[in-house]
Amino acid sequence: MRNKDEPGRRSAAARARRIGGRPQPAQQPTQRRGPDPGVNFQQRLAPPAPAPQQRAAPPRAAPPRGTPPPSPPPAAPRAPQAPVRQNVAPRAANPQAAAPRQAVAPQPAPSQPSVMRSATRTNTARPIEGRAAPRITIRPATAPTPAAEPAPRTSRAGRNLPAAIGVGVGLGGVIVGSLFVWRPSFAFIVGIAVLYGCYELSQALRPSGVHVSLAPLMAGSGALLIAAWERGGSGLVLALLVTLAAVFVWRISDGAYGYTRDITASAFILLYLPTLAAFAVLLVHPHDGAARVLAFAVTVVCSDTGGYATGVLFGKHPMAPIVSKAKTWEGFSGSVLFCSTSGVLFMIYVFHHEWWKGLLFGAAIAITATLGDLGESMIKRDLDIKDMGDLLPGHGGIMDRLDSMLPCAAVAFLMLSHFAPV
Repeated sequence: MRNKDEPGRRSAAARARRIGGRPQPAQQPTQRRGPDPGVNFQQRLAPPAPAPQQRAAPPRAAPPRGTPPPSPPPAAPRAPQAPVRQNVAPRAANPQAAAPRQAVAPQPAPSQPSVMRSATRTNTARPIEGRAAPRITIRPATAPTPAAEPAPRTSRAGRNLPAAIGVGVGLGGVIVGSLFVWRPSFAFIVGIAVLYGCYELSQALRPSGVHVSLAPLMAGSGALLIAAWERGGSGLVLALLVTLAAVFVWRISDGAYGYTRDITASAFILLYLPTLAAFAVLLVHPHDGAARVLAFAVTVVCSDTGGYATGVLFGKHPMAPIVSKAKTWEGFSGSVLFCSTSGVLFMIYVFHHEWWKGLLFGAAIAITATLGDLGESMIKRDLDIKDMGDLLPGHGGIMDRLDSMLPCAAVAFLMLSHFAPV
């Protein structure tokens, strides 16, 4: 028996062949439904009810001219996003696929020193399906630094304290030995110190454009010391005048430019170094010259040592911060105390005179030594140098040791000549 749907299938296939397309599947016949038993005949014949009409919105009035357009409604807040996890490997269903990758250390540049790097795992557990892989952290390995060499021990003033003490003791031994072995040798040591001091001071002045007449200056310095030993004070004055005249004449050959500046510097060195040092030669000349030189030298050393120790322990109030920050009023008080004690002991037990003379002698030496130290500090600050030289380790140059000795030699000669005459 022939199926009723077969002509429909054939016609659909034939239509597809005519248009060159693929045959479309035949539509399945829809089953017709019978009348709803719950609806009567009159309801089926009645026309369908009209759909309810929607009420049209009233037209919006146009805003007046010049009115700004209304602002758009605020946007709805966005939902918070989950934070992005850094340095986390993607998830994998296979545990073998989620295994951590081996970290490779970057190679350093050729111009820079090589730095060792080590990979440290922050989590050593085996990765599990659905969890993050362990992290790999690269940390630079610091190379061991060589141990620094210990710096030499320095004092508060920035000096090498052991070297300074050793040099001071050595110079003291040479001076004491010359006094008790052969007194004229002390004058010879003073002459060597004066000649080198003239050269040192002239070299310190040279960067500032000052040219000292060094040849007549050094020759006159030796003549000053010899005249003081042979002729005393009168010979000293005569040699000083002759040396000044020689310096003035010597400088004429270099021209007029800078003449006043150069002869002033040469005259200053002549008065500061050989003239004041000649008073030490006058001290050693009498029969008790060794005791006089010891009283002068030991009291000056007490001034330096007492001022340094007291200033380090109790120094709080600067005496002259513009010139020297290390000088304090407490240190000056210690210098006066130590010098007065030394002067009293020398005046009573060596010269056999009243104690108050030793007290005045010590106070005068303390004041003069402090002023001499501040005077040379002012010269060095003006020349913008720290030390006059580097001949004496821990001290500087010869002039750094003669700064307080030179003016104190003249004061000691005058006071001892009055308090303890020969």
